Amino acid sequence: MSAPTQPNPSLAPNAAAPPPNGTTGTKDAPGRMSLKLSHLPSRQNIKPVYPRSPSSIDPNNPPWPAYRGYHEYSFAYATMGQRLPTILGKAIEDVVVTLNQEYDEERIVDLVQCIERMDALMKELQEQAKLRPIIDDGEADVALWNKLIAKYFHGKTFMNAPWLFAEAYKYRRLQECFSVSKYWKNYDVFFRQKCDTFSRSHDAVFELSMRFADPFKLKEGLSPQEKLEAERLMFFELTQICLWGNSTDLSLLINMTEDQIRSLQSTGGENLAATEKNILGNHMQRLWETVSDLRENTGGRIDFVLDNAGFELYCDCVYADFLIQSGLAKEIRFHGKRYPWFVSDVTKKDWEWLLNSMVYGHLFPKASEEEKESLRRLGLRWKQYEKEGKWIYEQHPFWCTGFTFWELHNEAPDLFLHLSRSDLVIFKGDLNHRKLTYDCAAPPSTDFEIAIGPMASAAGAPRVCSMRTIKSDVVVGLGPEGDELAERLDKEEPGWKISGKYAVVLLSEGRPGEKVVFT
Repeated sequence: MSAPTQPNPSLAPNAAAPPPNGTTGTKDAPGRMSLKLSHLPSRQNIKPVYPRSPSSIDPNNPPWPAYRGYHEYSFAYATMGQRLPTILGKAIEDVVVTLNQEYDEERIVDLVQCIERMDALMKELQEQAKLRPIIDDGEADVALWNKLIAKYFHGKTFMNAPWLFAEAYKYRRLQECFSVSKYWKNYDVFFRQKCDTFSRSHDAVFELSMRFADPFKLKEGLSPQEKLEAERLMFFELTQICLWGNSTDLSLLINMTEDQIRSLQSTGGENLAATEKNILGNHMQRLWETVSDLRENTGGRIDFVLDNAGFELYCDCVYADFLIQSGLAKEIRFHGKRYPWFVSDVTKKDWEWLLNSMVYGHLFPKASEEEKESLRRLGLRWKQYEKEGKWIYEQHPFWCTGFTFWELHNEAPDLFLHLSRSDLVIFKGDLNHRKLTYDCAAPPSTDFEIAIGPMASAAGAPRVCSMRTIKSDVVVGLGPEGDELAERLDKEEPGWKISGKYAVVLLSEGRPGEKVVFT
């Protein structure tokens, strides 16, 4: 038998490659094949097309790029890395104050466990942990939250999930710290702050109560046209008061001094005239035409999707009072949150506290008797509106979910149908504006109707007004030259998007009266 043939050491099996630690045996051969593509077209700079097509939009992929916590150019970076831990730290301090005032052992142990859960949440924030499902605490929104997390944010962290969702998730987790307890399910870690800020709003509170304690009356002897003009001017001023009342946002202004609060809340006529130029997208005239048309049609229903408690809520109520007295509306519905949300958002507890404090409270020890009486009369009239059904407070679970309002039509059809019956829905504040616009990097020149998607385009969509003091990145509705205006402000006033100096009052006509259709 002949000896077996030895393999050629210079060839790999099947001649596919050199053997381990071997060479091809070809001197100076290149390690890789390379081609010179001198006759092909040059590489193209291909940019994604925005806005995304409707079929490709989802909570993790908004119409335009989302702001995320790791974006250093965005306010999301400071919020997720610094503001939220600071807010949570102050919330823990509030609970410790309550703990130190308790005497019942069972309640104390229960509250200590709440603090331990808050500490665990703080650690997750600081370590940029992955987002876990919400524990079933009996709230109506648990399934909505966990569907979102499982479907769109599985494996996402506080920093790489879209900022709006991650921030909302933090507040839902904070609520969970108490909702799974035995004795502290309804505890509001922000309640003291909300009450304290209103009690330090002396000048602005009485500036309004002394003017509106009794039902307002126009001057006698005015022609119908003069009366209408007087009402229009009053409407414009009260719209601004309602708008700039949003300046008192506790989540942004945690350590305000009393003088700073007084400056922000100035409601004098000269101040309002000076600030109107800072309303970069201004549809107030269209808004006036809308509400005056309501009166021509025997009045109607106006809804307020509320933002901040305390002074802003007080301004909202002054505005709503005028709408009722003037006949511009017959019914006002106020939409608040079911539990503490984004520090200063209105809950039913905040609503009742405001009205009862106005009538019975002793918040302003330095106030004159006339001032106290003016506030009491105002509060009594507002409570009477409630009894008569002219003012109605509501709190749908959808408002405390991680969904934007683009999903309201699909995820809360009952709420969409309810709002479709309103003649005008006023969304107050920065958070509601972010949810209306999907909180994404749409160009500032983007039309408001485009930016709010189904809230403008769906059949039966109500007229929508956003009254917002600008305090975050998303800015739309500034008109055809809005991009140039934003670029100029970026150069001249860095930080203008978070300063609260500028605002928008934007209106969408919607598709009212059309039959609402759900697919």
